[in-house]
Amino acid sequence: PKESKKEMRVMSLEEQKRLTAFLLRDPSPDQFGIMLALLTGMRIGEVCALRWRDICLDTGEIRVRATMQRLQKLEPVDGKRTEIVVGEAKSYASCRTIPLTGTALQLCGKMRMGDPNAFVLTARADRFMEPRALQYRLKKYTKACGISDIHFHTLRHTFATRCVEVDFEVKSLSEILGHASAKVTLDRYVHSSIELKRKNMKKLAAAGL
Repeated sequence: PKESKKEMRVMSLEEQKRLTAFLLRDPSPDQFGIMLALLTGMRIGEVCALRWRDICLDTGEIRVRATMQRLQKLEPVDGKRTEIVVGEAKSYASCRTIPLTGTALQLCGKMRMGDPNAFVLTARADRFMEPRALQYRLKKYTKACGISDIHFHTLRHTFATRCVEVDFEVKSLSEILGHASAKVTLDRYVHSSIELKRKNMKKLAAAGL
């Protein structure tokens, strides 16, 4: 039997504005990281591994070169079965440069740390925040906003959907998301929102159909 495809949750524009207002009220480093994900479509492991040296304010770019994962140990040590590993991005396409919007660049300038080796999420070079902890923070913040059923990957899908709504060129979007091909972007990450459906139906009405 064919496996039914579950549609990924995408935030509505109203939900996105509500979450954005909450995160920007008085942003902590982890709230800043969540905003970056919403504005760039970065994966949770990429945000956790991001250091300030990866953000260039002069060119207005983020260079994604690393990712953070919790991996199973081959042999448990002191009862610990998993460990945090920071390594290279998961594929050639994942190593990419993301241009920042004016909003994102302004926010980066406001939050910028003096130490280029500091992790963006902790503002310290000697301490990181792992994906599981960041996911917990996101749940906490969305609950405070009255938004339910949100996973970190929802931010990535929401970013892609907003891009499509403003007629973003799909090949460029694919490269920004770090996909190997535009087909992956279209098949998995692009969802037509109800707002976009209404917009397109109005085009039919304007044509007298």
